[in-house]
Amino acid sequence: MPEAYIVAAARTAGGRKGGRVSGWHPADLAAEVLNALVERAGADPDAVEDVILGCVGQAGEQACNVARNAVLASKLPEHVPGTSVDRQCGSSQQALHFAAATVMSGAMDVVIAGGVESMSRVPMGLPITLPAKNGFGTYMSPQMQARYPGIMFSQFAGAEMIAKKYGFTREQLDDFGFESQRKAIAATQSGAFKDEIVPIEVKLPDGSTEMHSVDEGIRFDVTREGVAGVKLLSEDGVITAATSSQICDGASGVMVVNEAGLKRLGAQPMARIRSMTVTGGDPVIMLEEPLFATDKALKRAGLTIEDIDLYEVNEAFAPVPMAWLKHTGADPSKLNVHGGAIALGHPLGGSGTKLMTTLLYALKAKDKTIGLQTMCEGGGLANVTIVERL
Repeated sequence: MPEAYIVAAARTAGGRKGGRVSGWHPADLAAEVLNALVERAGADPDAVEDVILGCVGQAGEQACNVARNAVLASKLPEHVPGTSVDRQCGSSQQALHFAAATVMSGAMDVVIAGGVESMSRVPMGLPITLPAKNGFGTYMSPQMQARYPGIMFSQFAGAEMIAKKYGFTREQLDDFGFESQRKAIAATQSGAFKDEIVPIEVKLPDGSTEMHSVDEGIRFDVTREGVAGVKLLSEDGVITAATSSQICDGASGVMVVNEAGLKRLGAQPMARIRSMTVTGGDPVIMLEEPLFATDKALKRAGLTIEDIDLYEVNEAFAPVPMAWLKHTGADPSKLNVHGGAIALGHPLGGSGTKLMTTLLYALKAKDKTIGLQTMCEGGGLANVTIVERL
């Protein structure tokens, strides 16, 4: 079977809501990543045949095909096309799957996959709330409502359902959230993120500028007692802001090629894609699907969980990766070794290739070979990607 290789990976450092990255238009932010990927691969910009970007909030500054707009804001030639993908939180991971399938088919040889989300400039849920507020209806059709009567799909409710189903206490979730911060602090202080991050210029409140290269969401002064003191999101629940992913501005991407693309670019591959899986499940509990998608992905790849050296499981809410560990029997020491979205932020459509970038650089740093990435996604969906470092 034809192979798909990743030859470059990059991400911006995350920014808090209204924080250091909020001054960047999302198309320009994504363009910085596109430029970095071309530079890191040593590629002629003319060789890029398509750009596929994930984005959840495709409204306002992220409307009108943000992928094409990012191309036009970048150093890529005008003739490079672009298309935008929405598979909710897994949007850029799905962009990677589409890019890989394209080069494996031979239809193209060099494709960039990535994602962007400015949650400061296009608030979460805006494509739903703004039309509804102005009398243009809701995504819940009459037939959907008939199938799920009286149900309001909610990721927050789903996360609480998972915590209850798997018996997680507030204290266990707090331990996980604290550990995510601790790992992110250690990774930042050791320089583990240095090579994967694309520094971008940001304007400070005093009008001066500096390069942004440290994830703004990390709580460097975190304490276990401080995590325990955070208010519950619902009175009868167990989840707090300290055990939930942070709202984040950011962009990320990877360059994907086939054998012909490798020769064309003269590039060295970072990894090859071993397996790609996407599944759908219960849209009410919603965020549990990575568990079952992982089962399917491992079976299709002829692997066991013990064969995987490192895992990246998106920390949308702490119960998700915790349930994933419990279901798969995976080694907790291999999970999100540099922290996750609880500490680093979750820029929705940009998180898929963000996690892949971190996974690839972690495999290299630890001299490991096989990595697995998975994301929970709105609607009860999940993507799984298994890669082999080369």
